[in-house]
Amino acid sequence: MTRLRLALSTISVLVPVSALALQPQPVAKHGSCPSGYSQSGSYCAPSAHARYAVPKHGSCPSGYSQSGDYCLASSDTSRLAIPKVGSCPSGYSQSGDYCLSSR
Repeated sequence: MTRLRLALSTISVLVPVSALALQPQPVAKHGSCPSGYSQSGSYCAPSAHARYAVPKHGSCPSGYSQSGDYCLASSDTSRLAIPKVGSCPSGYSQSGDYCLSSR
């Protein structure tokens, strides 16, 4: 019974963490805020229906479109983009100046 509780508690912790992968987060403000975000101090804060945004460096990665100085995830993408520094981490592939998660 104890192992079952431990397994269930581990699953309940892991599910919310993985569900946050593409939850929009505040981004440092550079120029105007991307669509779906509003200025809050030195940041752009996401609205309830904002899409994931990353600062634009070169061309936007696959599945993202430009919004001012940012790249916004398309409404149907589930691939997280991060700026590429050196080689991409395990589980990511290169897309221009970004690394995209495999899922």
